[in-house]
Amino acid sequence: MVCRVLSLTSGRIAVVILTVIALLAVLGPLLAPQDPLATSDNTLAAASGAHWLGTDYLGRDVFSRLLDGSRVSVLGSLEVALVALVVGAIPGILSVYLGRVFEWLTLRLADTLVALPFLLFAVAVIALLGNGITQAMLVTGVLVSPLFYRVARAATLSVARSQYVEAAFISGASLGWVVRRHVWAKVLPPIAVALAQTVGVGFVIVASLTFLGIGVQPPAPTWGGLLASDLGYLSHRPWAPLPPALLIMATVWAANLLADAIRDVSGEAGRALVNNRKVRANRLDKAGHAPAGGTS
Repeated sequence: MVCRVLSLTSGRIAVVILTVIALLAVLGPLLAPQDPLATSDNTLAAASGAHWLGTDYLGRDVFSRLLDGSRVSVLGSLEVALVALVVGAIPGILSVYLGRVFEWLTLRLADTLVALPFLLFAVAVIALLGNGITQAMLVTGVLVSPLFYRVARAATLSVARSQYVEAAFISGASLGWVVRRHVWAKVLPPIAVALAQTVGVGFVIVASLTFLGIGVQPPAPTWGGLLASDLGYLSHRPWAPLPPALLIMATVWAANLLADAIRDVSGEAGRALVNNRKVRANRLDKAGHAPAGGTS
């Protein structure tokens, strides 16, 4: 699947952008030219050689804060996606095989989670457990998990009554073996699409919470926090919100682009893509080896 995704232009663009964002999360705090928490008297300064993106209202270097804040945004979005994957996909697969009671309970729980406004619920949990991004992302991941539950359940239902699956159960195979050997291969592509989409949703959630000052204690830098602080001084630095806003937009766009690329190369569409390329390759090969025609 990875090779198929990279064979598409949209897939390569998405992978490049997400790789850059991941490198920012890993190396950003190390590459920051100045201390992102250090204040100075040079407040609201314009971009210069010493401050590439200027300074904020406390004289802190905006470029250093942007690099240092990338880690929180990336880790928070990944936490949302991975929690939603584990909480949603596993019960979604098992609901097909563990009987009517388990199926009914998980379906009603998924319906309940869908009805809850995850942003307000995350704020309420933070108020109870303390202002921390980890608690907020765990709760948000649980609230987003019905997406994975429904995707995994639908994909599992499509193969649950297949003859090879029934033959495996008749031959004495365990449920875990059948899921690993037969079901997971069918469930993986739609789950990969949902995972890529959820990474983008996670970025929006992290940016929204940190924009409101929830989840991260100031003066710790975050992309959403930078966006919020810059909006208060538009008369002095009208372009200041553009860098964090563009980073958030580019990351969400790349995640959705990757989801589209995975969808395009998986299932019947993926097989059709491979077959079409094989046909074109055979035609080119035959054209290259065909004898040159002509009259004497």
